[in-house]
Amino acid sequence: MKKILVLEDEASIRSFVVINLRRSGYEPIEAETGEQALELIESDPDILLALLDVMLPGIDGFEVCRRIRAAGSRMGIIMLTAKSQEMDKVTGLMTGADDYVTKPFSPAELLARVDALSRRLDAEPVTEQPPDELKNGPFRLNTRNRTLEKNGERIRLTQIEYALMLYFMANPGKALSREDILSEVWGKDYYGDLKVVDVNIRRLRIKIEDDPTAPIYITTLWGFGYKWGF
Repeated sequence: MKKILVLEDEASIRSFVVINLRRSGYEPIEAETGEQALELIESDPDILLALLDVMLPGIDGFEVCRRIRAAGSRMGIIMLTAKSQEMDKVTGLMTGADDYVTKPFSPAELLARVDALSRRLDAEPVTEQPPDELKNGPFRLNTRNRTLEKNGERIRLTQIEYALMLYFMANPGKALSREDILSEVWGKDYYGDLKVVDVNIRRLRIKIEDDPTAPIYITTLWGFGYKWGF
């Protein structure tokens, strides 16, 4: 059974999320504070995915997300944000989250996001076979152990960032619409909007571009999408 950490300080919302996750076959682990969440994550390496509320006393959801990524973890992270706080969505994604869900949300919406990210995290396992690689310019993407190197140096990627790199490097020079990227990386049944594409690409550029303010690897096609090539 897949373990999912639920960090939410409001007991009624936490209970609502936990019940629906359990009904769908997941094993929810509850945390009321950011401090408690970090302790649980450190003590249980089998946690596959975390749902992090943004607004918390003490260590908030953003800081929990930062610390998870700073430790090198590639677990899935979905932020729970308030509808009125548009910047929370961007901030959450830029700190390393894979997705966000806006409160109030329906069980169907939340579970669709969890299922989609869970499938991404469960993609093909590492095997003993020789690794398959995609090479382009200074980049080498190993599709067996899901790692990226630039000029021989390893670049840490989240699962979503890896999926973006795979899609781009498998389609060099091709104009990819934001809708196509959303469907390929987040799934055809994804409930969210296109903002998640733009912010994740902004975050990926920070990791792979020599100058993220003047990108040469992932270029923007204004009004359409993006293209991989230089």
